[in-house]
Amino acid sequence: MPIDVARRNNVRLLGNGEQPMIFAHGFGCDQNMWRFITPAFADDYRMVLFDYVGSGKSDTAAYDPRRYRSLRGYSRDVLEIILTLDLRDVVFVGHSVSSMIGVLAAVEEPDRFSSLVLVSPSPSYLNDPPDYHGGFERADIDGLLEMMDRNYIGWASYLAPVIMKNEERPDLSQELEASFCSTDPVIARRFAEVTFFSDNREDLAQVLVPSLVIQSAVDALAPPEVGRFVARAIPNGTYREIDAVGHCPHMSHPELTVAAMREYLRVPTPA
Repeated sequence: MPIDVARRNNVRLLGNGEQPMIFAHGFGCDQNMWRFITPAFADDYRMVLFDYVGSGKSDTAAYDPRRYRSLRGYSRDVLEIILTLDLRDVVFVGHSVSSMIGVLAAVEEPDRFSSLVLVSPSPSYLNDPPDYHGGFERADIDGLLEMMDRNYIGWASYLAPVIMKNEERPDLSQELEASFCSTDPVIARRFAEVTFFSDNREDLAQVLVPSLVIQSAVDALAPPEVGRFVARAIPNGTYREIDAVGHCPHMSHPELTVAAMREYLRVPTPA
């Protein structure tokens, strides 16, 4: 593939299968966060991992504030990876904000995708009473962004355990905090604003491919009612709530996440 796309997003190919499976990480993370999941699919899929610009080992110089002022800029990156590799029948696995990035990509190029696996998705983090509870008021998000501006390290230290939970596994929160701190703070601040203020609820009805929502029973960022909303709004959506705590079940409860994915992907795709 052309060096610009490969280098820009630090694209890596793994696995021995033929059908492509793309793993898209969440805000402040990188492709390494999927390491507990990918071994379970190495024999059956051709796996594609990458980092968004500003995360992991991506090319930070490729960051364009105009391109990435909305999630559509990130979905364009996903589609450019898919088109450059000429991937078809793609299983897209997205965590958190990447769930909506995958939704946008699948709406634009539905023929390239076979299914979406949306882990802890949220189409809108803001409450919109009386019909939608996203989990946050505008003042809550403004406060988080102000904390990022004042003390980015302190913000990372505060938010990582809130997102990860699983206090008996402090190593997970520490890893997430370190990942936050390794991300370019200027890019992270802009990405956070795009993430928390995006509203993709209307896009869900345009998803033509079968989609699985994997939802933790307890999630401070995207509560179960949000996951159920996503599964209902997607025409061919399936909801699977697992006995997990935290916003990152692929890290804290990988065996449950893998089991949910395997069960769903064995089901034949409807014509």
